[in-house]
Amino acid sequence: MTRDLALVVNGQAVTLHVDPERTLLDLLRDELGLNGAKYGCGMAQCGACTVLVDDAPARACVLRAALAEGRSVTTLEGLAHPDTGALHPVQQGFLEAEGAQCGYCLNGMVMSALALLRHTPDPSEDEIRDALRHNLCRCGAQLEIIASVKRAAQLMQSAPQ
Repeated sequence: MTRDLALVVNGQAVTLHVDPERTLLDLLRDELGLNGAKYGCGMAQCGACTVLVDDAPARACVLRAALAEGRSVTTLEGLAHPDTGALHPVQQGFLEAEGAQCGYCLNGMVMSALALLRHTPDPSEDEIRDALRHNLCRCGAQLEIIASVKRAAQLMQSAPQ
């Protein structure tokens, strides 16, 4: 059964005629061509599919599209400046501090870090570790990821409002 589903994705109102039982990850990737969120485990365990729903981290691989109806969804693609393409400070922080190796976990790390920094602009290392505890990096880049979040915090604090 399909029906119209309206939501806001990366600041743009969209209405899609889809099966509301599909996952948000499928809708983002297959219907909207937004491939930043990755399919990792399919069980909300690894964090590769993390997006922000109303500014809170959500696992798109298990979230039914219908539950996102009327809500605001932000993906990795929605972070860069829409006109200039300039990276968001969190993306820039990960670039500068080399917070990725293979890059598969990067989407989830960036999105979870952004949620943290919006609520805690100057987090401690323990707060960073806690915020990222459900995002798995199998490459062993955890120290660089923590440094990336710290750098992102600096960049966000110095960015013009």
